[in-house]
Amino acid sequence: MPGEHILVVEDNDILREGLVILLESEGFHVRAASNGASALEKMRADSPHLILSDISMPKMDGFEFYNVVRSRPEWITIPFIFLTARSERDDLFASKKMGAEDYLVKPIDSQELVSTIRSRLNRTQQLLLAQLEQAYQASLILLANAIELRDQYTRGHVERVMKYSLMIAEQLGWTEAQMKPLEFGAILHDIGKIYIPESILSKAGSLEADEWKEMKRHASEGAGLLNSIPYLAPAIPIIRSHHERWDGEGYPDGLFGENIPLGARIVSIADSFDAMTSMRIYHAPVSFEMARIAIEKESGTRYDPRVVKAFSAVYARIIQSTE
Repeated sequence: MPGEHILVVEDNDILREGLVILLESEGFHVRAASNGASALEKMRADSPHLILSDISMPKMDGFEFYNVVRSRPEWITIPFIFLTARSERDDLFASKKMGAEDYLVKPIDSQELVSTIRSRLNRTQQLLLAQLEQAYQASLILLANAIELRDQYTRGHVERVMKYSLMIAEQLGWTEAQMKPLEFGAILHDIGKIYIPESILSKAGSLEADEWKEMKRHASEGAGLLNSIPYLAPAIPIIRSHHERWDGEGYPDGLFGENIPLGARIVSIADSFDAMTSMRIYHAPVSFEMARIAIEKESGTRYDPRVVKAFSAVYARIIQSTE
């Protein structure tokens, strides 16, 4: 991947210089060292994105250099490619056993070298993005759960609504790309409750008219809270509209039918099902079967009939996931 920093560690002066010229011509930023000890000094000043290292070198050979690199937490994820002039199986087996990502046997084919480097950098970037996304999702769940902790009766609600929503969407034939906004929308569907007074959230009896008006703000407030986060933009319609109804009697915008985002229609059913089957301060839980019947009964009024059908199709799986 052009623009990335590569550290070349090779004791042969001619080969080392040739590798530098070749890689720089491909758009990489390259630094070079003649042995592992020298390479470590360069790495202390600036960590590379990938290391290309010979095995047989004076002072510190490639295996020793690799072990030192992998012993440091800040360097443990740097891709490492071994170069070796010896194609004996022992060398190649040793590099694989140590965990090196790739190896190349001299004489090196320039196209193979560049292709291997780019492939390794791409795989590393994909892994880092996946790890970042997982960390981001974990942070969002933590935030959503922090809000739930204001009400002891809703603990675990976020994870269950997310799980049920993804099952329904899968039944509807959604792709993996479509699932991600739904996942975040389900996690954050009640994020706006951060603005709702605890006296309302934890009230045991029926809400007064002004309290209900305040409670209904959470959908629009939650959507507004995420407006400045581009990464979450696709989830905003789900958060805003998960309390809309198929017949247009929902809130905050009174949308109806297909005008309601499909993700919101999915979360609406998942949210209702979990609310009915969980202990809440204002009602005791009903059985899973009673909740299923209640949702199917409101197909075409409160809920999208197509989504209700998908929910019914995965109902058995949903029950199994709660065991």
